[in-house]
Amino acid sequence: MTSPVTVSITRHLEAGHEAEMVSWLSAGMALAERFPGFLGGGWVRPDVDSETWHMLYRFADHDALLHWEQSPQRAWWRSSASGLGVVESRMEKRTGIEGWFDQPTASDVSDLRPASVAPPRWKQACVIFLIFFPLSLLVNWLGSALLPDLLLALRVLLSVLVMTPVMTYVALPWITRRMEWWLHGRPAPWRRTPTA
Repeated sequence: MTSPVTVSITRHLEAGHEAEMVSWLSAGMALAERFPGFLGGGWVRPDVDSETWHMLYRFADHDALLHWEQSPQRAWWRSSASGLGVVESRMEKRTGIEGWFDQPTASDVSDLRPASVAPPRWKQACVIFLIFFPLSLLVNWLGSALLPDLLLALRVLLSVLVMTPVMTYVALPWITRRMEWWLHGRPAPWRRTPTA
């Protein structure tokens, strides 16, 4: 099962070069969006005078991201920043549920695609409950049926060790994809009118 991959890169550039940085970032996004599996991206600055730029982009899966990362277009784009003095200080790749609900807090945001607003926390909690309760019930029932003589603490430890990766990599991505319409306040898929 494949999951979308979100890449977060922190870059720094001396003040006074904002126009060049925006042009460079725009060129990178324009190149990336031509690649299959590109889901969107943008950049954020903590404040207007900040020398720190946080770039975010997302691909449908690891293979699509790898195709972009190993492309000559990306290599050319990255090398074009050498004269600017852009310094890359941090890169993070996230899959599964982590970061799906995160929302950047900044006063200067530029996006090539509309940014999605994080759903209300109560909706996030409801969606997590929808999958956590039945999975917890199943794992605990199996644990008590298969390992009745095991100490409670060890049985709970085993259930947590089983549930954590299942929740992170399978169950939560699955339920959030199916409940995305509700999380973001859109009509249910079966109630949408087809577009021409």
